[in-house]
Order: sequence, then C-alpha cells, then structure tokens
Amino acid sequence: MSDKPVHYVFALLNNFSLLSFASAVECLRIANRMSGKPLYTWEVQSETGEQVKCSAGSVFAPDSKFGELSRDDTVLVCAGLDVQGATTKALLNWVRREARKGLRIGGLCTGAHVLAKAGLLDGKRATIHWENHDGFAEEFEEVTLTKSVFVVDGGRMTTAGGTSSIDLMLKLIADGHGEELANSVADQLIYSSIRTDQDTQRLSVPTRIGVRHPKLSQVIHMMEKNIEEPISPAILAKDVGMSTRQLERLFRRYLNRSPKRYYMELRLQKARNLLMQTDMSVINVALACGFSSPSHFSKCYRAQYGTTPYRERGTQGTRLPV
Repeated sequence: MSDKPVHYVFALLNNFSLLSFASAVECLRIANRMSGKPLYTWEVQSETGEQVKCSAGSVFAPDSKFGELSRDDTVLVCAGLDVQGATTKALLNWVRREARKGLRIGGLCTGAHVLAKAGLLDGKRATIHWENHDGFAEEFEEVTLTKSVFVVDGGRMTTAGGTSSIDLMLKLIADGHGEELANSVADQLIYSSIRTDQDTQRLSVPTRIGVRHPKLSQVIHMMEKNIEEPISPAILAKDVGMSTRQLERLFRRYLNRSPKRYYMELRLQKARNLLMQTDMSVINVALACGFSSPSHFSKCYRAQYGTTPYRERGTQGTRLPV
C-alpha cells in the first residue's frame, strides 16, 4: 500500500446522474474520515470548465476543464441522460489521450458509452444501465457486455448506474486498504448488502413481474433471450412441459394478457430503445426485434405507442430517460 493519496478525477457530462456521482464521492470522503488520514483526493472537471447541469436539474461548478493528468490518477466519467449527445469529439480525444498514459479510467452509469466510443473497451467486459443495454450491444459488438452491477477489467471500470457506484468504490477501497475499511464505509452509508461484480443489476423475473411461478418465469426468461428470432408459444410451452392452452391460461391469470401479446410488448420495447438510443435504420431495428416486414413492424409499433417508428426516430433530440 502506498502512503500517497489516490487521486480521482470526476469528468462530469451534461445531464449526468447525480446519484452515481455523489455515491462515488461519498465513499471516498467517508474512507478518509474512517481511516483518519487522506487516503483519497479528488477534483471535478468538465469539458469547458463551465457549469454542468445534472439530470435532476442542479448545477455544479467544476474545479477545472479537462487537462493533463498524472498517470497515477483515476478518471471516472459521469454520464446519464442522452450520453450520445454529450459524447463530443473533444471528450473522446481527451479520454484517449489520458488512456495512452496508462491511467485507470471508468464510466459511471452511462459513462461506459463514452469509453466504448473511444475504443477503450474493445475486447473487454463492461456493463451499462439496463435501459441502455440494447442500444449499446448493437453499437459496440467488440465489447463483451454483461448485466453485472459493475465490472472491473484491467484498467477499465464500468457501473450500471444508481447505487452501483457504491459497490465499485467499496471494492476499490477494499483492494487498496482492506475489507475492514470498506465495511466501515458501508456501515456509515447504511449500506447493508454489498454487491459484487457477480451480482446482476435488474431484479429477477419473478420479482419484476410480481409473480412467483417457476414455469411462467422460465418462459419469460426465454422470451427475453430470444427477441431477434421469436419462439412460438407452442414451443415455449413444450420446453417447460405444458400444453399451449395451459400456457395461455397461466399468462391470462397472472399477467392479464396472452403469451403472444406479452412477447410482442417485449419486442416493441427493445425496438423503442434501439430507435431512441442508436442510429440504426428503422428496417434494421425491425429485423433486430423479430419483424421480417417493415410494414408489420410499423403497424404494431403504432398500435403500442401511438406513433410510427419513423416519427419516433424523428424525436431523437429527446432520448429515452435513464
């Protein structure tokens, strides 16, 4: 262990997630307090050095603009809403330049998009907020995307957003100064269930739908895994050992819709994510979500969302909220 404080640089992007940023900083502050010495120092930077607004509307004044850093520094890119629009050429150039020095670089919440766009996650494992998962997977095929709460792969770190910053920082504190200090920080935060990189970010299917029926959960899991090439209800039913009629009754009883309707809603939700978060053509979005006919896709999309995919794509200035 080095006696020299570890220095963190928080790079704030417009509309960054306040929770992700604050959670990370608080872990460092509490670690210093509990240890009785400055184990960590930090500063806040933005592209221009001017004020940055978080997604909650509060404005933050950074310490400086993006500049030259020491190779011992750790950069954490803090992003949130419309990370695509906030990922500028100047930001990418800065991140790439600092990465060449050997700095550890991480992305909080949707910050993984910036790292991937800069090519810093090629061939590496990473994670991002589940709502951005579909768009990220389509755009960055060279990145092994997981659904973990956080991922550390070499000198690259990514989190899923929200309180996952706490889990990442607790791991870094434990790695640098021991489990006892990390646990003390968690206690101060009233954070009683520390997650690891093996934990997934979303609730399990039974918890999410409010139904604890093993076969129903199994079918829904299969649906979520097979969006591009949908499986027929008859095959789904057979795979879990029941008849198609039994499966229909199960969905009607617990979800008040048919298996076909539920599957369609899953596919259309993914389609909406791709339309709002990527530059994929409408036809490619349709194919990625199991629609072989653009006209059928458009008809189903309008029935679900009250607008066509083409018009939805026209509103991309307002990205999906995270």
